[in-house]
Amino acid sequence: MIYQIYEWHLLRDIDSIPQVICFMISGIEMENNPSKMRRVIEWCLEISDNIQKKNQECPGIKEIIIHINTGSPEKNPPYMSEIRNISTIATVHLHYGDHSEVFGNGVPVIIAIGKSGREEIADAIQAMASDNILPEHVTNEVLEKYLTFSHTPDCVIKTGGAHLVDFLIWQSVYSELFFLDLNWEKIRKIDLLRAFRDFQARNRRFGA
Repeated sequence: MIYQIYEWHLLRDIDSIPQVICFMISGIEMENNPSKMRRVIEWCLEISDNIQKKNQECPGIKEIIIHINTGSPEKNPPYMSEIRNISTIATVHLHYGDHSEVFGNGVPVIIAIGKSGREEIADAIQAMASDNILPEHVTNEVLEKYLTFSHTPDCVIKTGGAHLVDFLIWQSVYSELFFLDLNWEKIRKIDLLRAFRDFQARNRRFGA
């Protein structure tokens, strides 16, 4: 009951939320509670719906990105069945190793397992060289066309209190960063609401 009251109090103070959210978690966190991914996505969508009902000008959450940090992504991670279970509420864009696939229906959810931002940029540079792009023609816009991920998160939420990894290192340069001391499996809906409330406050201070 106390948590429900606190959730209501937090939700009352929020009238805008990020449109693109990126969660950065570890492979161990994912293995400890694989079903938490679906629950967090459901919370995000519930919050988005509630905010849009209160403020029709708020576009709501348009995209959710989840990066699972692991040194060597397996061909069939032990939590793959849980990822596929998300397809009933979202359109999943799954990337791991050299493999990519899309399945499901709903809000776009991009799941990247073990992807490196530095490798992504290096691959983009190699692709530009293969396409005979002259150095003087290389601009931010040209480079971005060669990146694997075109998503620009409004906010990045890192769980577990650990340092950030280099995923979306180019795309997230202007993102708001939030560090949660809680591990992924311990995250609650109120923790998301707190992050969204802080995001709203930073936006109104123009990131200050």
